Amino acid sequence: MQYLVAIYRPDDYDDARESAAMAADIDALNRDMVAAGVRTFVGGLQPARRARSLRASAAGDTVITDGPYSEAKEHIGGFWVLEVADLEAALNWGSRAAVACRAPVEVRPFY
Repeated sequence: MQYLVAIYRPDDYDDARESAAMAADIDALNRDMVAAGVRTFVGGLQPARRARSLRASAAGDTVITDGPYSEAKEHIGGFWVLEVADLEAALNWGSRAAVACRAPVEVRPFY
C-alpha cells in the first residue's frame, strides 16, 4: 500500500531557518527510508505563493490564478510517497518525519 507523508510549513516559512542539525536529521531519515526499501518518491515544494491554481469554468475553459488553491496559513512544503505494509508502518515513518522536519505531518493512503 502506498501512503503520502506530507510536511506542512507556514506560508511565511523561511528555508534559512533550517539548521544543519535539521538537514542532517532529514538526510538520515531519507537514508533509512531507502535502506528499508519503502521510499518510492520524495520531493520538496517551492513556497505556496509560487503556485498557480486552475479551475474549469462553466463555459468550459480554464481559469488560472496566482497562488494556492486553498487559502490557509500552512501548505505542503514537501512530501514522501512510501510503499509500506499498513497504516501503522506509515504512521511510524510519519512520526520520524515530524521529528526530523520539526513540522506537522499528514499521512494519507492512496487509493
